[in-house]
Amino acid sequence: MTEAEIKKHSVRTLAIQTGPKHLSNSLSFQRVAAWIQENIKKKECIYFQRDPSKGELICYCGYLEDYHTEEAKKPENFVGQSWDRHKHVKEEQTDAFGRITFGGSVQRVAEYARVSTETKSETLYKLLTEQWRLSPPNLLISVTGGAKNFYLKPHLKKVFHRGLIKVAQTTGAWIITGGTHAGVMRHVGQAVRDYALSNTMQGEIVAIGVATWGAIHNRHVLKYEEGKSKANYAIDTQGQGPLSCLDNNHTHFLLVDDGTHGKYGVEIELRAKLEKYISSRNLGNKVNGVTIPVVCVVLDGGTGTLNTIYNAMLNDTPCVILEGSGRIADVIAQVYGLPVSQITIDSIKELLKNFFSQEYGNFKEHDIIEWTKTIQDIIRMSHLLTIYRAREDKHGDVDVDVAILQALLKASKTGGSRGAAAWKRQLELAIAWNRVDIAEKEIFTEESQWKSSELHWAMFLALTGNKPQFVSLLLDNGLDLEEFLRDDETLCELYQELPNCFFLYKLAKRVKPSGFSKRSGGRMARVRTGEKISLFHVSAEVRHLLGKFTKHIYPQPTGSYKQKCLVRTKVYKDETGFDDQLSEAEPKRDACRDLFLWAVVHKNKALAEIAWAQSRDSISAALAASKILKKMAREGSDADETQDMKELASYYEDHAIGVFNVCNRHDEERAKNLLVRISSFWGKTTCLRLALEADNKDFVAQSGVQAHLNQIWCGELSVDNPVWKVLICIFFFPLIFTNFLLYRHDEILQRQNEKKEEIKSVEKVTGSTVRTNNHRLQNQHNEKPLGWWPKLVGLYCSPQVKFYGNIVSYFAFLFLFAAVLMVDFQRTPSAGELLLYIWLFSLVCEEIRQLFYDPDSFGIRKKAKMYIHELWNILDVLSILLFCLGLGFRMTTELFYAGKVILCIDFVVFCLRLMAIFTISRTLGPKIIIIKKMMMDMFFFMFMLSIWVVAYGVAKQGILIHNENRLNWILRGAVYEPYLIIFGNFPKNFENSEFDKNSCSINASEPFKPKCPELNDNEMPAFPEWLSIIMLCVYLLFANILLLNLLIAIFNFTFQEVQDNTDKIWMFQRYELIKEYHSRPNAPPPFIIFSHLRLLISNMFPCCSPTRPNEFKKELKKTDEEELLLWESLMKDIYLVSVRQRQSQSMENRILDTSQSCVLCCCFSSASLAVPDKSFESLKNAAEEEESLHVKSRQLYYSNSKIKRFPVPEEKVPWQVSFSLYEPRPHLSISHGSNRNPQGRTGITGRGELSCLGPNLNLDLLLTRWRDSERSVLEYLVVLNSNLKSLALPGGPVDSVDQLPGSLKGILGRKVFEALNAKVYKGYVDDCRNTDNAWVETAIINIHLDRTSQIMVDINNMLGGNQGMLQWQEVSSSTRLSPNQRVALDQVAALHIKKL
Repeated sequence: MTEAEIKKHSVRTLAIQTGPKHLSNSLSFQRVAAWIQENIKKKECIYFQRDPSKGELICYCGYLEDYHTEEAKKPENFVGQSWDRHKHVKEEQTDAFGRITFGGSVQRVAEYARVSTETKSETLYKLLTEQWRLSPPNLLISVTGGAKNFYLKPHLKKVFHRGLIKVAQTTGAWIITGGTHAGVMRHVGQAVRDYALSNTMQGEIVAIGVATWGAIHNRHVLKYEEGKSKANYAIDTQGQGPLSCLDNNHTHFLLVDDGTHGKYGVEIELRAKLEKYISSRNLGNKVNGVTIPVVCVVLDGGTGTLNTIYNAMLNDTPCVILEGSGRIADVIAQVYGLPVSQITIDSIKELLKNFFSQEYGNFKEHDIIEWTKTIQDIIRMSHLLTIYRAREDKHGDVDVDVAILQALLKASKTGGSRGAAAWKRQLELAIAWNRVDIAEKEIFTEESQWKSSELHWAMFLALTGNKPQFVSLLLDNGLDLEEFLRDDETLCELYQELPNCFFLYKLAKRVKPSGFSKRSGGRMARVRTGEKISLFHVSAEVRHLLGKFTKHIYPQPTGSYKQKCLVRTKVYKDETGFDDQLSEAEPKRDACRDLFLWAVVHKNKALAEIAWAQSRDSISAALAASKILKKMAREGSDADETQDMKELASYYEDHAIGVFNVCNRHDEERAKNLLVRISSFWGKTTCLRLALEADNKDFVAQSGVQAHLNQIWCGELSVDNPVWKVLICIFFFPLIFTNFLLYRHDEILQRQNEKKEEIKSVEKVTGSTVRTNNHRLQNQHNEKPLGWWPKLVGLYCSPQVKFYGNIVSYFAFLFLFAAVLMVDFQRTPSAGELLLYIWLFSLVCEEIRQLFYDPDSFGIRKKAKMYIHELWNILDVLSILLFCLGLGFRMTTELFYAGKVILCIDFVVFCLRLMAIFTISRTLGPKIIIIKKMMMDMFFFMFMLSIWVVAYGVAKQGILIHNENRLNWILRGAVYEPYLIIFGNFPKNFENSEFDKNSCSINASEPFKPKCPELNDNEMPAFPEWLSIIMLCVYLLFANILLLNLLIAIFNFTFQEVQDNTDKIWMFQRYELIKEYHSRPNAPPPFIIFSHLRLLISNMFPCCSPTRPNEFKKELKKTDEEELLLWESLMKDIYLVSVRQRQSQSMENRILDTSQSCVLCCCFSSASLAVPDKSFESLKNAAEEEESLHVKSRQLYYSNSKIKRFPVPEEKVPWQVSFSLYEPRPHLSISHGSNRNPQGRTGITGRGELSCLGPNLNLDLLLTRWRDSERSVLEYLVVLNSNLKSLALPGGPVDSVDQLPGSLKGILGRKVFEALNAKVYKGYVDDCRNTDNAWVETAIINIHLDRTSQIMVDINNMLGGNQGMLQWQEVSSSTRLSPNQRVALDQVAALHIKKL
């Protein structure tokens, strides 16, 4: 396939299904039936004429009289006519089709149709593919052989079944047989049955039976009845008589009808036409020049099978014969590999006698001669013949599938196409079959040399066809990914060819936002004609999935195309930010990244794994894939697809963890750089940022990541400093000048000094100078210890010190707040209260700074969402709002006390905010996470508890109190008191003995007393005491015992569930705390207000603002980045090796490897699996040596006509050999006198199609030239034949060898024709037109032309106007000339010192 052919799909409709995966696509049987009745016919006898040889009631057609219509039984309609199959059988609408159900323990259903022998192959193919919904095959396997039951050896039967099904399963082949329950068809059916029983979850094998309708037993049950789609068919081998039953293991049947009954072989012609039509279809429904290959597999068989093999090979169909299956198969297998001269009539007789036993007595001498000639012709076409030999004593007989595929590849090597075209066809077949093992052994050999550009089409097929093994194979054999994806159009076509997936749906929406609609759980999007996916759309969607903090990974469009895309994608503008970053440098392209991303977005794990293994920025790639998949999982609606995405995201996170850990073990400094390096391949972001955005807690929890966060947390201080030392130095900073605190800079100097001493010691021992690339080590004499000012700045700029300072400040704030509330809260604010207000104002400014501080370019919307998502920020906002509300009330006279109440409540919120200080603690931090989880459990528990509280409270209140109208007392009785009962506070008005009339109000007139219950005549409560006690007991049983214990159990479950992951969650969440204090101003509140003023001034005057180093994001130099990525690739390879080792050490893989090794050993020891006794090259050479005898002159039919030659075996060719049975058939016979073919007998006499008896002269012109001035390549001029499969030298018939043929004038032109003149030589030509009395002789002229001659100019002018029919070809061993012309070319090449 050329590049242009690959890109021909520039316009494609996108149809994406994101609803349920399995939607029914079965056609209505009524619609299929209507199509069959309209297009498929049967044949029926219209004239009943009794056949005297069969009986009174049987017609010549074989059917009984009752089978015929009334019109057919009227003899007066056919007076004087004799029954003729061509005249008295006509086509009618078929009456037998539908689904056939076979009885038995396992019911099997097959499609079937009764078809006429005149049915076009195109119609049958449409029936199979469009109506019966079969996928077009990648291979057609025609199985032929014995039609009667024959014995097949157990080991051969096992090997045949397994191999046939394997090749059909792996290549997507159709198997075509005779379809009956006998002979080789039965064996094929059993193989299909065994596969169906062992592979219930995979697609079925297509086995099509093409049988004769008139020879089928019980065919009357197959007649179609209205309203009945299935026919129940029973296999009755006992009562079938001379007829045959259908095989119950085939999947489809074409029952061929010629209007006769009991006649076998009716289907042969239609089957041959159908197979030929299928073989003319393009492979994969693409216009690529490669058609569906056909192979014939032969088991057993009689003499009819011999003709089938011969005709198949004449049509260039390779045949695989199973030796040991019996009869004609074994006869051919025995003579395979022998020179044709040794295949004599006597040897064939002996073989026929051995393998046909009793049948041999019925053979005639003439038939044996014809079969000998046929076998010789079959052996001569050795490139189309493969003998499979299975040995009973070996266990490696598993390669029937390999033999079948090797036969096809062997045929393609020596077929019409040679050289690069042949290798290309073989590779395309191997890709279509998905047989990488065949490609490795047969295609990618030392004989075939591939350039990277020659494999681009194959790579495209392998990617779009989901053939990961072929992708690896192509990469291993020289394909350059950078060159393959250099053109943007190739990558766009890959996205255009994506299978139905969620990402394709999203792309379709971007191409045409309004062009999708929701239908019944699925979503369908279509792109208008003339529009296609561009990298701009891909980049926008990937940025949406990764997050707005990233940049576009592909360049954005310019000019009018940009405006067009922006209009179409305006619904995504807020998400993708098309208007920003336009002035930035163009994003880097990386082929491995592009291929990895393409595979990830449609969840192709195998292809993504291959691309990831080739990539350089592997950690970033794995984390980006995890982020993309998790985002698509959140946006998707299919539960199964979402789960697959989550599992794949976790898989890539494991990859990132594995590679990073290997990096961290080898070099911690480089591993840290990988974390914070800005990746130019993944949107200018970092690995750490991607991991955080993807919520990859496991990655962030790795020791290397945490060590880097600890380093950022400590700033310039050493991570080894105890906390108590840091706290002391915060208040007594002069201690830092006494080395009381360790600094990171000092540790670096110490390590450098140790390294230098180590190098010196090595040099002293070895006596040689150690070379190093460590620039810091070489220049360490420039490094000096920190001075007092850097130490002081390093102390107070450390995020750790900032945190401790803010804690102290916050405690001071709370102390001041409490003092104001309890001691100094006056009508006029005091100095302490004013200080409190200033302090709070500084806190408000800091919260505003945190909200708008956006170093990662999230955008204000995303930043606000992140801010609100944090619990501590919610408490901050709530506390500030309450404080502002309380302050507003406090400033008024009327609401002064209310303001104080609000401020007191606000103090509680501020105190709760104090819990945030524990988040940095490794011990208490995880407990805060558990408390958060339990709060969620508590919320749902309180909802459940409230149901019981309200239910009991309302019932109790209604029973005790009559018509209470005070709302506060209603709520107290219905809600508050039942709630207190849970904690043991029981009311006293339940029992009459404790009732006190003075403690309540009779008519609710006293506001501070509850209303008394209804009283009886004794002034005691009238309610039933026993009922209230029972209700109380039930309430306590459920509320106190059941629900409270349930709450405890929930808490315990939550604790156990979260406990295992709290460390990871804490490590993940502490990043935000570290990042907050890394960017936080140094001074704590309220002094932080001065830092805010400085920030305000610096923002107003950017030129004056100093740049601060960002520990979370680092831009490396190009050379440093390349070196770091190269090192990362090495670490990734080490990781992949360790992964493979772990996999190989698993028990299952050990068993599998052992079994494969055993099979491999057996295969090597079994030297004859599909391998002949002699190599193919030796057979080919032997055949070429015998080409001197006229082979084409003795082919079965004369010159593509129906005239059959008398068979002349090889030994009977010479006239000197006696051949008493020789009776050649005359053709245009005239008096031939003494003219006799000098090469021997041909099987036909007369002039034939030649112009005269005796020799018929032909003259060919061999024009040669050097391709270039260096004389490195010799070329010759050829004419492409009309069949476009072979080449020939220009020439034509002549009357004398002294003149040029007139046809050359039309080929070469008048100028060139008149300029030619040279000497000639003659030779016999093996031509299919030759007879015993007329033959062709040729003379070949060689003229070597100078590249600058006038004749060359005229010839080149001719080449430009003959549409490629005349062309120069390189002289090579793969030339496609006839044998005599090849001999002449060999001689000419030898003259020019050029061997073929």
